[in-house]
Amino acid sequence: MTTIKQKNTTSAMNDDTKPLFAKDYNVYINHTDAGGIVYHANHLVFFENCRRDWFTELGLNGYFLQTDSGEVQHFVVSQADLQYKRAILLDEVISVRIDKVELKPASIIFYQSIYRNLPSHGSTETGNSQLLSNTKIVIACVQNLVKPEPMSNDEIGSDKSDTSATTPPMRPIRVPKKLRVTIEQAIDEQVNGQ
Repeated sequence: MTTIKQKNTTSAMNDDTKPLFAKDYNVYINHTDAGGIVYHANHLVFFENCRRDWFTELGLNGYFLQTDSGEVQHFVVSQADLQYKRAILLDEVISVRIDKVELKPASIIFYQSIYRNLPSHGSTETGNSQLLSNTKIVIACVQNLVKPEPMSNDEIGSDKSDTSATTPPMRPIRVPKKLRVTIEQAIDEQVNGQ
């Protein structure tokens, strides 16, 4: 197990610690409910977009990787623990961050946060920020099985409502080496650049 942490990580969502990656996003009407407040599930959308944008910046092809033998590897969210602190409002620009990453053998744990930038008093620069939500999201690395595994005669005659026959077969796999090395390098550069 490899754990990659930043300096000053007394709190995974510490505003004083420079994030691994941060990007500003506009809040549009389609993100909100009738009251102009971002619908709670859309916090997950912003976190997902941030992870995808970080992977793209690292030169990775998002979540789908193909092995030399043509097998498709990708990621699925296996756990999400969100804490909502304050409402996100229509027409705001929010900062979505990746604060910390932990690499496990077959998964990656992201600690992320969303902030509202507040203007500093007597200045046009933004200096203060307000935590809106934070999360711990675990994404598991899986591989699609190109050919479904043959079923035994016992399985064929069993319960027809079995979802394993209708869902694409996947199996957990180790985080690909190229991805692991790329993430470790990005984290090392960020930590050493502080």
